[in-house]
Amino acid sequence: MKPADDPFLPLHAEEVSLEFANLVSRPAAVSVAEATPQAFPTSAPAVAPVVARFEGFDLLDQPLVSGVPGCPGQTQVARSTVPLRSAHKGQSVVLLFENGDLRLPLIMGLLGPAAEPATPAAMPTVLSDGERQVIEAEREIVLRCGDASITLTRAGKIIIKGRYVLSRSSGVNKIKGASVDIN
Repeated sequence: MKPADDPFLPLHAEEVSLEFANLVSRPAAVSVAEATPQAFPTSAPAVAPVVARFEGFDLLDQPLVSGVPGCPGQTQVARSTVPLRSAHKGQSVVLLFENGDLRLPLIMGLLGPAAEPATPAAMPTVLSDGERQVIEAEREIVLRCGDASITLTRAGKIIIKGRYVLSRSSGVNKIKGASVDIN
């Protein structure tokens, strides 16, 4: 190793200032229009997905990504096939590159925690103690099989529909109500 190639030797003042000037003058986010051919390596496997990080949006509401191979420490403008929100900032994204060009990242999807469950109002609550199951819903529960259905409503109505309805009991079969209509 030559003395000039030793990485632990201190840099001369002009080398330090040139390196610092290059670092400071580098744009925070590089758009495709501003990119020079030397700014990025331009080839990558066209079909190999890459995991990068979603950094938010620029002033033109274009998505920004970092962690693109060959561009360490740089944030790039990307296009997205999925809706993105500011809440996704910092989340991992899956990238592909248009025509295999690393200057043209496409966000194909988000990686992260499992999808949020349906809201409690949209999904009935099922409670089980091992001996019975209780199904609760805010507005209505419908059990349906083919042309038959049983509907329970919040107002207290029970509607039984079917082509043939049979009520059978080995003991007493009672029908009680304020009034009972048959036919």
